[in-house]
Amino acid sequence: MSVISLKKVSKSFKKNILLKQVDLEIEKGHIYGIVGPNGSGKTVLFKMICGFIFPDEGSIFVNGSEIGKEIRFPENLGIVIDQPGYIANKTGFQNLKELSLIQGKIDDQKIIETMSLVGLGAHYKQKTKNYSLGMKQKLAICQAIMEDQQILILDEPFNSLDKKSVEIMHRLLLKFKEEGRTILLTSHNQTDIHALCDFVYQINQCKLEKI
Repeated sequence: MSVISLKKVSKSFKKNILLKQVDLEIEKGHIYGIVGPNGSGKTVLFKMICGFIFPDEGSIFVNGSEIGKEIRFPENLGIVIDQPGYIANKTGFQNLKELSLIQGKIDDQKIIETMSLVGLGAHYKQKTKNYSLGMKQKLAICQAIMEDQQILILDEPFNSLDKKSVEIMHRLLLKFKEEGRTILLTSHNQTDIHALCDFVYQINQCKLEKI
């Protein structure tokens, strides 16, 4: 069974049609790339899968449950969409700690280990107001993976990362795939798409086309 399924999904904003009668099946344990120009609907597609917004028509299922009907937000998703906001006067660790308390799944050591995994180990006591854009992006990735989320929805996850950090993230995502996690990502860099993705879909004229 597909872990994510879109059936005849359509979405428009102010009469601007972004997606029309889109079907998509996402199978467990693969990396899927979604590509297309700015404004084509990639982020909107991801937000609908996460339950942040709803389609005008059609249905979206995550792990067999319909978003907006059977469940409001799907469980066990790690999400990087837009630039997350953080409490400026708290450290990176403290920000992640606040988020971890929502579900209470992980301890402090797990947070620190995850920060080290993405290259923030030396900065976990530094206040986020002093973080660079790249460090903030790494913190967003930490939030998305620190609870071992099995589905990762990553919208331009490599933004603001230097070459070494991108290489670290590539290895990490490929490791997650080997563990059986499912990953959807967007990137304007074709190198990222070719290096990581098992399947690639392009948004073209409001439709998803496999390429």
